[in-house]
Amino acid sequence: MRTANLSVPLKIYEIGGGSGTCAKGIMDYIMLNAPPRVYNSMTYTSVEISPALAEIQKQTVGEVHGHLSKFKVEHRDATDRSGWGDVEQQPCWVIMLEVLDNLSHDLIYSENQVSPWMEVWVEKQLDREGLSELYKPLQDPLIKCCLEILELDKSNTNQSSAVSKAWSKLFPKPRRCWLPTGCMKLLEVLHAALPKMSLIASDFSYLPDVKIPGERAPLVSTKKDGYSSDYSNYLDAKGEADIFFATDFWLLERIDHYCSGWLKLQKDKSSTQGKKRRTITLDTSSFMEEFGLPSKTRTKDGYNPLLDDFKNTKFYLSVPTHNIK
Repeated sequence: MRTANLSVPLKIYEIGGGSGTCAKGIMDYIMLNAPPRVYNSMTYTSVEISPALAEIQKQTVGEVHGHLSKFKVEHRDATDRSGWGDVEQQPCWVIMLEVLDNLSHDLIYSENQVSPWMEVWVEKQLDREGLSELYKPLQDPLIKCCLEILELDKSNTNQSSAVSKAWSKLFPKPRRCWLPTGCMKLLEVLHAALPKMSLIASDFSYLPDVKIPGERAPLVSTKKDGYSSDYSNYLDAKGEADIFFATDFWLLERIDHYCSGWLKLQKDKSSTQGKKRRTITLDTSSFMEEFGLPSKTRTKDGYNPLLDDFKNTKFYLSVPTHNIK
């Protein structure tokens, strides 16, 4: 409400809306606090891949009868560009709460510090029940894009020098790296379909007790008889485990700038075009102090779950600048 352009109808998209609690809370707030014309002309669209959750969202939001004419659920995959239709030229908002940690990632592998990265494929052994990894040259375009973004920020030092090559032969150290290719695909689609979107994303910035090896590795956990246990090998988790990826918010920002088109231009050293997005990453407590009502959740002994819990989560805010053409 502080920054929306209220000269046009307020349009909100939420991806992965869960049980609809966020949607109802936002619509309740706008109904009670915004000028009536803002509430009456607004639309709130939930993009939900789960048919069961889509129905629950309708029920949750439908508890307030006035919301129903402004709220709809589209049961589809948000990463499918065709589902978004024509390019939306008006300003809009996109909300993603705990979506990124469940998006698909790709694993790459290198046998030492200077060997090229390889794609990791998983294959089923014919003579055994288990799965095994297979390493292939890089082909996947999303993997290549993610790596390109990471490489753009590496220093100009020549890592393939004779010294580093000799060192890696003496002390070879295999490298494993998990790349947020699902996030890359989603942001590519969102920037293409909603170039004037303002984005609010919240997710885990780190996860405790990760046993899987590799940079940005996930937490793979299962629960039996009320007790959680974590896997040390993702190949052992056969359909009965949850997988969570902490979000690398620095990389998320780079991907956002890349998909907006600005970061691609930086490869052209003569380009002076300004950034197309204004971005900031906030700890959840900082976000809630600025935009929430922490006085309403403070307990008698001073403990405030809104500020004191969720220490391993952050908010990412990204809005368009005037350089979007």
